[in-house]
Amino acid sequence: MQRETAFSNQPDPDGGIDIRAMAGRIGAEVRGLSLSDSMPETEVQAILRALYRHKVIFFRGQHHLDDPGQEAFTARLGEVVVHATLPARPGTKAMLDLDSEHGGIANSWHTDLTFLEHIPAASVLRGVVIPEAGGDTLWANTATAYAFLPTPLRLLADQLWALHTNAYDYAAELPDGKAEVKAMRDRIHRSTFVSTAYETEHPLVRVHPVTGERALLLGHFIKRFVGLNPEDSRRLFDTFQEHIVRPENTVRWRWCEGDVAIWDNAATQHRAIADFGQQRRILRRVTITGPAPVAVDGRASRPLVAPATAIATQ
Repeated sequence: MQRETAFSNQPDPDGGIDIRAMAGRIGAEVRGLSLSDSMPETEVQAILRALYRHKVIFFRGQHHLDDPGQEAFTARLGEVVVHATLPARPGTKAMLDLDSEHGGIANSWHTDLTFLEHIPAASVLRGVVIPEAGGDTLWANTATAYAFLPTPLRLLADQLWALHTNAYDYAAELPDGKAEVKAMRDRIHRSTFVSTAYETEHPLVRVHPVTGERALLLGHFIKRFVGLNPEDSRRLFDTFQEHIVRPENTVRWRWCEGDVAIWDNAATQHRAIADFGQQRRILRRVTITGPAPVAVDGRASRPLVAPATAIATQ
């Protein structure tokens, strides 16, 4: 079993940036940087090192970033791509507008777009309109979740594959509100997110393409495990998912306007907390493409249902 390592609060040894760990297994705040597309390459590489080490990193007070600035900065980290099923925000190339008035909150644990063959590598999320209270986001470390599994469960996990689909119903997880608002959100969801069907088989355990760590690949897009019936699939899903979201594997971020979060989508899950009632919450996300997950035996994920011209990304 992998030994637990406490993150230190100290400058990055190469980039000289100030990194403050927020929890023992995941999450850090990076201080003293102004994010932009004109940042020195040394700072960009330091950000990426911090990301792979801490899985999700946070930057306060990036009020200077607008939509074009966020897209341009994200392009310094990797190849920016549009969402496979949802339209880009008007006036942008690939930005997803997560507006609570239009159902833009995923109040359930997930890794982004696992129904695609090529799962996004990372995302950059910016706080635009933040509720006075509530609306925090949680992240969980799926690499430490795997590392601390009991040996029999790790051996089982290494062998399992799961079918992921975009048929998941976000509307069922939306905050309480007026019936007509919920009906509108449901119509939007069905006319966009699930208007094109995707199904992909992924290994339950993927090897991280950069760090080589093993991480659990679950979340709410899983339909069932390959070769198992729905009942057995649900029991196994609950077992592994509960290990991922144990408190010691998680970190919670309280948003302020102008905050930016960047997470490693190959080693995390996340969920928004829908506890802000009728207050409005707007965050904007730009995503970086990633490779198809690879299992511990070297086999890559395989799409079963997808349009021929599908954009594989977030």
